[in-house]
Amino acid sequence: MALFRSGLLVLTTPLASLVPRLAPILTSAARLVNHTLYVHLQPGMSLEGPAQPQSSPVQATFEVLDFITHFYAGANVHTNLDVRILLTNIRTKSAFLPPLASSVQNLAHPPEVVLTDFQTVDGSQYNPVKQQLERYATSCYSCCPQLASVLLYPDYGPGELPMEPPDVPLPSTIRSSSPGARSPKQPVRGYHRGAVGGTFDRLHNAHKVLLSVACILAQEQLVVGVADKDLLKSKLLPELLQPYAERVEHLSEFLVDIKPSLTFDIIPLLDPYGPAGSDPSLEFLVVSEETYRGGMAVNRFRLENDLEELALFQIQLLKDLSHKENEEDKVSSSSFRHRMLGNLLRPPYKRPELPPALYVIGLTGISGSGKSSVAQRLKGLGAFVIDCDQLGHRAYAPGGPAYQPVVEAFGTDGIINRKVLGSRVFGNKKQLKMLTDIMWPVIAKLAREEMDLAVAEGKHVCVIEAAVLLEAGWQNMVHEVWTIVIPETEAVRRIVERDGLSEAAAQSRLQSQMSGQQLVDQSHVVLSTLWEPHVTQSQVEKAWALLQKRVDAIKP
Repeated sequence: MALFRSGLLVLTTPLASLVPRLAPILTSAARLVNHTLYVHLQPGMSLEGPAQPQSSPVQATFEVLDFITHFYAGANVHTNLDVRILLTNIRTKSAFLPPLASSVQNLAHPPEVVLTDFQTVDGSQYNPVKQQLERYATSCYSCCPQLASVLLYPDYGPGELPMEPPDVPLPSTIRSSSPGARSPKQPVRGYHRGAVGGTFDRLHNAHKVLLSVACILAQEQLVVGVADKDLLKSKLLPELLQPYAERVEHLSEFLVDIKPSLTFDIIPLLDPYGPAGSDPSLEFLVVSEETYRGGMAVNRFRLENDLEELALFQIQLLKDLSHKENEEDKVSSSSFRHRMLGNLLRPPYKRPELPPALYVIGLTGISGSGKSSVAQRLKGLGAFVIDCDQLGHRAYAPGGPAYQPVVEAFGTDGIINRKVLGSRVFGNKKQLKMLTDIMWPVIAKLAREEMDLAVAEGKHVCVIEAAVLLEAGWQNMVHEVWTIVIPETEAVRRIVERDGLSEAAAQSRLQSQMSGQQLVDQSHVVLSTLWEPHVTQSQVEKAWALLQKRVDAIKP
């Protein structure tokens, strides 16, 4: 069966009855669709008969909100699917705006195939039903020419319709701050304007639940705060966060897809309160279980500033059933960033001038990041390791290739004391440049000689460990740059413990180097030594195994 990049799934079964069937329906859709799967809710619609089926409004109830949560939760199993539940026909209790005239909605990825759970009497791919389905999809959305259609349903014998499961309430996933018990069929109130906030890194299904509920509640405008700058410092592996502009781009595409009738104001979130704490026109705020206390703090802040409290809607966290050690048990961006460690992030450099039988890795990271320990782990896996710090010692030694030039430039007598020399040039750009202009070309030449030695020993992978790899321009000698990242606070702690420096001196050392973010921006693979040694070992082994595939692919 053909695999389509994008598809439109039209669900016609009543929502409560649909939940037990979500797994097989999603699995079937995942086999057909490679990337974006749009979902259109139209429970109770019939595709039989001569009349053209029309899209009809779906009452927004807590059952609908719960169903959306369950659908996105189920979609987590299928990592290839970018699921987007379309909300254009879901109407809240009080619609302030007149209903829009029916028109064809343009989606970011025009559907190439339309699927439905509609069940025919004989259980076959009944052509008139498929034709109606295609006409219906085309009348609602801008689809690709020659749209294909597929009927999805559980396997059952001829003439044997499946029993409808009892109409039981869906497990509750949305909690409102309004007093009083809620029932599944209770209509959801609509508001003029509301807000939601988050980091929205690598937009995932938990984000989509949060945003979808906010889009259903809002009738005119939704303010979306996207964490930036200081609010990102406490994030796990912040160097791997998508840039703000990229997060906003993906967020905007998703929001416009699911509810184009709304006005979206996407703004940088620079403090914990954001516009929710100061905008008098806002009426509600959507939060997660994790950020509910923050929502309460926003309301206290508003009351202190003579503003009305916001109605809070708390969304249940989605469980991540496939989480691994050191990953959160909820669906989260931090777990996704953790899984990026060891992966190839961008295409390797082509270096035809390097020895053809040797693949060269440049290993770098800020001071205290654990470069040497990772280099030793790679050596244990079979890599030839070149330690540029040791090459520097060799170059400085009497008779070494840098000894005489350094003596002449800095007036040193006898053995060169690297610590004294380093303190002399530290903070003096002119003196530092004099030293690096001497040392960096010498170390690069020694490193190339070491590469020849690696080839002579029959090694296929060489690792150049260098703190100044990128500053010195030595990425021109490698196929890939690998960077070790740790939080700056942890780096300071390690430097103090290892070198006996004060915290201020350790921070000063880090400030004189390229930041972890600057290094990662030019890296192919990122690792971290933040956790226990066996976790670091697992990362290195993963990165090594993936590297072997790349090396094998270019072998003559």
